[in-house]
Amino acid sequence: MAKRNQGLIIILTIGVFGILNTEMGIIGLLPAIADHFEVSVSQAGWLVSAFALAVAVSGPILPLVLSGIDRKKIMLLVLGVFVLGNIVSIFASNLSVALIARVIPALLHPVYCSLAFSVAAASVSEEEAPKAVSKVFIGVSAGMVIGVPIANFLASAVSLQIAMIFFAAVNLLAFAATLLFVPALPVKQRLSYGTQLSILKKGLTWISIVAIILLNGAVFGVYSYLAEYLQTVTKLSANTVSAVLFLFGGANIIGNIAAGKLLTNHARKSLFAFPFALGAVYILLFFTGQFTVPMAILTFIWGILAGIGANMNQYLMMSSAPEAPDFANGLFLTAANLGVTIGAAVGGIWIAAMGTPYVVIAGLLSLLFGLVAIARRNALFTTARQHSK
Repeated sequence: MAKRNQGLIIILTIGVFGILNTEMGIIGLLPAIADHFEVSVSQAGWLVSAFALAVAVSGPILPLVLSGIDRKKIMLLVLGVFVLGNIVSIFASNLSVALIARVIPALLHPVYCSLAFSVAAASVSEEEAPKAVSKVFIGVSAGMVIGVPIANFLASAVSLQIAMIFFAAVNLLAFAATLLFVPALPVKQRLSYGTQLSILKKGLTWISIVAIILLNGAVFGVYSYLAEYLQTVTKLSANTVSAVLFLFGGANIIGNIAAGKLLTNHARKSLFAFPFALGAVYILLFFTGQFTVPMAILTFIWGILAGIGANMNQYLMMSSAPEAPDFANGLFLTAANLGVTIGAAVGGIWIAAMGTPYVVIAGLLSLLFGLVAIARRNALFTTARQHSK
């Protein structure tokens, strides 16, 4: 049983990597796509923003609607749609076709990811659930930060089409592994829509959503401009910037592994410590970001904390509404995407107003408000547990 569960978690990890790789890997291809379709880079950027918007919109809806269907069938459906979308993107004749080929799979993105977290958690004991989820998050991190340079390299070294084939190949691998090695996963106790929607009546759910938006905004409000920071403040070459971004990605995966242990053994302490730890990194970055070695060290630590933070955000939502895991994970994905969008926008405002070095202020303010939200959330969580006894 343990080996079967481990194999299932590995397949889920590959699946979320393929989906996040499709979402984020396109970032490194935008200049090539703009040239291919003879449009501006900003127009090509709709391939990123429209995808994120579709995820945010469908996050609270489709995981709820499809929550009663056999999990294996849903996994195959989502992965199959992503494979088809990738194939259409390879042969797309214009930007509009490419956009449609991304938005349709994007609507199913929250379905697979919320399901992956739920299935991973359910495959082990309640105490071991954070560790299982943290392993799936490795695929999320790899897709977000490693897919970009890989796709960029393939497009530069071979062609844009080969880079797009890479997206399709990963999703096809996950589809084949799911079809061949994952057993049927029927929903043993189907929850009514009303039961799942009832978690929206809880103040604990809403304060957790606010905390996730603020904490994810604190990370991505600064990370979104890391490449620009490294170029304009640290004065690094393009190749060195790529190396530092890889460093962040590797550290992110380490953070995912560490998060499983932290949330299993010291959840509440870790939640309170996170804003202080990341805040300290941002303050040091502000004063030493112009120096290469300190910047590299801080980026590594920052990457670890970002990986831990992603797991903490998912834990915040799931521990608030364990009675409706699929719907709760959908809400988590929507809140996380809103955090990225709002954080990046606020970070951009600070850069426009004061300059690139001051983007860390946006992160620090988001962390401050996030700490307040965590304190309030923990108070509500304690009260809820006392009432349940």
